[in-house]
Amino acid sequence: MTRKVLLAAPRGFCAGVDRAVRAVRSALAEYGPPVYVRHEIVHNTHVIAELEAAGAVFTDDLDEVPPSSVVVFSAHGVSPEVRRHAHRRSLSVVDATCPLVSKVHAEARRYARDDHQIVLIGHHDHIEVAGTRGHAPQHTHVVDPDDPAAVANLALDEDRPVVWLSQTTLAVGDVEATVTRLRERFPHLMQPPSDDVCYASTNRQNAIAAIAARCDLVLVVGSPTSSNSQRLVTVARRAGARAAHLVDNADQLDARWLQGVGTIGVTSGASAPEHVVRQLLDRLAGHGWSDVEQIGSGSENITFGSPPIGKTRPGPVDAPRRGDRS
Repeated sequence: MTRKVLLAAPRGFCAGVDRAVRAVRSALAEYGPPVYVRHEIVHNTHVIAELEAAGAVFTDDLDEVPPSSVVVFSAHGVSPEVRRHAHRRSLSVVDATCPLVSKVHAEARRYARDDHQIVLIGHHDHIEVAGTRGHAPQHTHVVDPDDPAAVANLALDEDRPVVWLSQTTLAVGDVEATVTRLRERFPHLMQPPSDDVCYASTNRQNAIAAIAARCDLVLVVGSPTSSNSQRLVTVARRAGARAAHLVDNADQLDARWLQGVGTIGVTSGASAPEHVVRQLLDRLAGHGWSDVEQIGSGSENITFGSPPIGKTRPGPVDAPRRGDRS
């Protein structure tokens, strides 16, 4: 049996993750440790460990942050209430919210101003969903794409307009299936002005879907807390991979998965560092899978400018700043 690795591209860091990690490093360089970060800056254990070693302190509770300290908001975004909380504690904020998440926040505020009912497709317990919902809490109804009864259980006013938005890291197919069910119940359902699932999630899903049917096994490098990494496993299985697993590092490779396997597909979530992918490839080479072919293009011509790092206090209801896009 021929042993081969198909390495999907694009993979790994997206522009929003790169911007957020850069923001923490810049704040540490500017002010020195400790720099506080609300929630994990991105959902990856390796990134968190590296930044902790440099002096970042991660917390989900702003009350744990000493007054007048520097705090970085994570790439997942925050609600206006979190901004008000930071203002009350006199914290200096560096806003690393992904600009594509900020776009969804702006959509939620605009539709709420027009008294639309907003159906937010996403996972109830995900921090991005909590932040988005916080921009229009009285208008937003969260529908979990993994819950087949969620749409049927929606209680909406049929005399008011309804629009859907989504978490940015979902599987495109799951969003489309949920929208189809929503439209069956609400024929006049409005579409957001542009797709909410981010370009990076879409590109990585398309890349692994293109090779999955050729693979006996797909390995997705990413942490269990990473929604977009978990979605890549789902997409690989749906696209025809015989088996697919999420691995946080090379040590999680189970030799039993390799039995009877010829072709292995490898990719990584949008918050997974490339050096972890390389470590996995080295481990596979040690098991006999040294022939690696990259499939697809690794180039993504999207960059986001760095957020301001200066010590400025947010106003009590400051809106997220948008990054530059090129």
